[in-house]
Amino acid sequence: MNLSDIAAIRLANQQILNTSFTNPAELVAWMGAVQSQDFAMAKWAVGLRLKKGTDASIEQAIDAGGIIRTHIMRPTWHFVAKEDARWIMDLTAPHVYKLAGTMYRQLKLDDSVFKITNDLIGKLLADGNELTREEVIAEVNKAGIETDNLRATHIMFQAELDKIICNGARRGKKFTYALFDKKVPAATPLNRDEALAALAKRYFLSHGPATVQDFAWWSGLSLTDSKRGFEAVRGDFESALVGGREYLFRAATELPKVPANAMLIPPFDELTIGYADRSAAMDDIVAQNPDSGNGIFKPLVMVKGKIVAVWRRTEKKDSVNIEISPLSKMSVAAEKSLQTAGTAYARFIGKKSAVFQ
Repeated sequence: MNLSDIAAIRLANQQILNTSFTNPAELVAWMGAVQSQDFAMAKWAVGLRLKKGTDASIEQAIDAGGIIRTHIMRPTWHFVAKEDARWIMDLTAPHVYKLAGTMYRQLKLDDSVFKITNDLIGKLLADGNELTREEVIAEVNKAGIETDNLRATHIMFQAELDKIICNGARRGKKFTYALFDKKVPAATPLNRDEALAALAKRYFLSHGPATVQDFAWWSGLSLTDSKRGFEAVRGDFESALVGGREYLFRAATELPKVPANAMLIPPFDELTIGYADRSAAMDDIVAQNPDSGNGIFKPLVMVKGKIVAVWRRTEKKDSVNIEISPLSKMSVAAEKSLQTAGTAYARFIGKKSAVFQ
């Protein structure tokens, strides 16, 4: 196995090639979690992995509660299936809380403050209300708790970690919060070893081939915990040594065939953000190019699992304008396929056409 093989197998396991999924929530469950702080592009990350997915259908799944958007695992926004939100939060929130400790101390936020704010927020949402952050924080201020923007952010953040709140349905372009217990079904808790194994299995099924270091990065867990999860599921997977590191992946009868067409990948996509080591997706010339955004921060053009360019979009009334900035040489076939990729993205967001500039 080499890096090109790893890239090909990841494309298949991440459902970029020949997806079998039509339901957004089922796709998110397969992935374990999908990073989603760029909301519009995160919906595209899900859409790429569906048969005939649209921005509207994915938003509907989020608003209806099949997909939960909250801070989970690493301290950033993720999509997670509602059935998985509770046990993954139970597993990863204690680690995230420790990471936030220094900032909490600087802001003079502690468990006594969070008990007051959590109780207040829970009562505000108890009758099924879905409120914006501004509406929630206005009530917190009325209760005598001072909040600048940073304190407000961390009060809401901790309420997510404590399973008080998660996303509600969007109100126009505004995001709202709902009561976690009303959106997420009750479930029998998993013990820590069970949860570590469950999350590791989900990760290596959907993201493999990957290493234990990749799993630690993606999950936000300590390397010690990640190794426990890794060892618990090792027997369920094939393994291979590449560059002195052990990769786990599900067995396949043959190496996936990856067409030479270009794909428009969103920023923070699981194809890059899902791994500590991104060398399978980035040749050295790309990794060293500051315009690549480290393969994370900008929308990417990928060919056969390799980053070859970045792209930028501007939405018009009936079309979307797409600008390509090359990072390495693109084949003629890939260049010709850009229009097909752009048309697919335009259809996804409800536009008639894509115009390349």
